[in-house]
Amino acid sequence: MTEYFLIIMSAILVDNFVLSKFLGICPFLGVSKKLETAAGMGGAVIFVMTLASLATAALYQFILAPLGMEYLQTLGFILVIAALVQFVEIVLKKMVPPLYQALGIYLPLITTNCAVLGAALLAVTNEYDVLKSTVYGFAAGVGFTLALVLFSGVREKIEMADVPDSLKGIPAALLAAALVSVSFFGFQGLFA
Repeated sequence: MTEYFLIIMSAILVDNFVLSKFLGICPFLGVSKKLETAAGMGGAVIFVMTLASLATAALYQFILAPLGMEYLQTLGFILVIAALVQFVEIVLKKMVPPLYQALGIYLPLITTNCAVLGAALLAVTNEYDVLKSTVYGFAAGVGFTLALVLFSGVREKIEMADVPDSLKGIPAALLAAALVSVSFFGFQGLFA
């Protein structure tokens, strides 16, 4: 049980995909303008990362590794992730149209979100079994969502602040992202 706790806390705080590994920056910057949109994107990423980690770990452990075809892992993982994102897109379009509209182009971009592929590849690299990979994928998604929601709150505050004209928009967002990232580096070494 301790090992699972360490996997979860490490993926959420210590090795946060966005703030420590710098994966998934495109949706992090693109969808973080409003808290509601950020939370919706975070939920979609948690869902996709969890299912992708489960499916890719099973694919690797039960098909690719026994057949000696580990070299196909990246291709197989991308195909699994693309199928899952299409499923999420169809479900959101039918069930939650306002969120589907708010996410816009960033929803299909989950397919190419390097954080989702990174979670699958790092689970294989860390030699996690299917259950540990699934837990790792879920925790990485929660860490992604935490970073996204925290940053969207910071961006909403920046919009109300008196920021010099030369820093408005992306420059202020990048400075704020750097400060949020630095704050997460305080967790380094916490679970060593």
